[in-house]
Amino acid sequence: MSGLIGVKASALLTGFSIGLSLIMVIGAQNAFVLRQGLLRRHAFAVALFCAGSDALLIALGVGGISIFLAEFATRHSTLLFSLASFWLALYGALRLRAAIRRDSNIMHKNGVEIGLVPTLAITAMLTFGNPHVYLDTVVLIGAVSMQFDGMNKVYYGLGAAISSFVFFFSLAYGAKFLAPVMERPNSWRILDAGVAMIMFALAFSMLRKGGLI
Repeated sequence: MSGLIGVKASALLTGFSIGLSLIMVIGAQNAFVLRQGLLRRHAFAVALFCAGSDALLIALGVGGISIFLAEFATRHSTLLFSLASFWLALYGALRLRAAIRRDSNIMHKNGVEIGLVPTLAITAMLTFGNPHVYLDTVVLIGAVSMQFDGMNKVYYGLGAAISSFVFFFSLAYGAKFLAPVMERPNSWRILDAGVAMIMFALAFSMLRKGGLI
């Protein structure tokens, strides 16, 4: 029983770790959530929309791999593990490059207050208009789910979804405390370097799961 609980916990933690690593990378969506948190305007609704959208896309990625692509994944597991490992390593390299070259920070300005519906419309545009959100949630998180079976796959997806809720609500409501620190370029360098190390570790894990090393 303790071994079974340990496997489930490992799947949940893996999903949480990779989800948090991917989502922490600064971008237009995260900057918008941070801004709304700083201005205290519709912070809850914006955080809930972003986290819910991620959860939906993660479910599509994990469910799609397990239901619609199961036979293909089994037949071409080595290739898929190789591609997933390559993408993880490339993503890590990009984050490491950003950590070395980063010379900008988060800027926020007070602006005209807008209503809830226009705010969510902007949030939707920043969320679904970014092609990387599909690569990260549907493709990458879905591909990594191949190493889990049955309920462990569900726990993995749940962990990834939980990471989105934790991150966006922490960003929205912790913005007041985070802003002075995260406006310093070195803070983002440390964050990007940490994300890069996690990506490299996951890439190595995927190679091992695929029997490539």
